[in-house]
Parts: sequence; C-alpha cells; structure tokens
Amino acid sequence: MKLPSPVRSRKSRIVIIPLIDIMFFLLASFMMVSLQMSRTENIKVNLPPASQSRQDFRPDMVNIAVDKSGAVWLEKKEISLADLGLVLSNRFHASPDLPIYISGDRDTLHGDMVKVYQTVRAVGIQKVSFMTDSRHSPTTP
Repeated sequence: MKLPSPVRSRKSRIVIIPLIDIMFFLLASFMMVSLQMSRTENIKVNLPPASQSRQDFRPDMVNIAVDKSGAVWLEKKEISLADLGLVLSNRFHASPDLPIYISGDRDTLHGDMVKVYQTVRAVGIQKVSFMTDSRHSPTTP
C-alpha cells in the first residue's frame, strides 16, 4: 500500500541566473587584466616637455620614434621612410581609424620630424599626434 507523504515533494531544478552573473564578472575581470598587460614598445627618446599633455593609450596605436640622429624607429626596429610608408599603408587599409603617435628626441631636427609626418600623411592617415613629456616643466630661455 502506498502512503502519501505529509511533506510535499518538490521538483529539482537548476537555477542558472547566479551562474550568468559569475560568468559576466569573470569576463569583465579578464578584459580588465588583459588591457593592463598590453604595452607599447618603443626606443627610449628624450621627449620635449609640454604643459598640457595628457596620457592616451590605445592598444591598436602605432608609435613612431625619431632619434636625435634622424633615424626612424617603428616598434624598436629601425626603418627607412619608404618602408615606413609601406607598413603604414598596409595597416591603414586594415584599420582606417588607425592612430599614429610620433615621438622625437629633444635634440631631433625639425626637418626629420616633418619628413616622418609627411610620410604618415601621404598614406592618408588623419589621426596623427606628437608625444611630449609632461613630467618636466618647460624651461624658460
């Protein structure tokens, strides 16, 4: 004989709402950690000071450096202006919203910086910025 139980039986079920919350938290955490791990690599140059510069970093930015002898560096590799134009052209066609940052040593000649700027603009890139150092105050002559 089958006797009914005074305690009502409940169907078991899996609640996935807390699982979704945990997964979103883990996704956001990994995204924040991965952004901190991405660093640009460039040669060390002695940047000129500026009073109103601000830090701006994007993972897809291209950093071009010009040392005081006038040599052009892209990602810690010395490169000629013709090769620089070719590399930038390929990257620009892949990503038309490509930002370019040009940094030059304090003793770099203005003409060398202009040559790099003209090469970048000849490719068709519109977002070009010059890096400065905000740690030092400008010196007065």
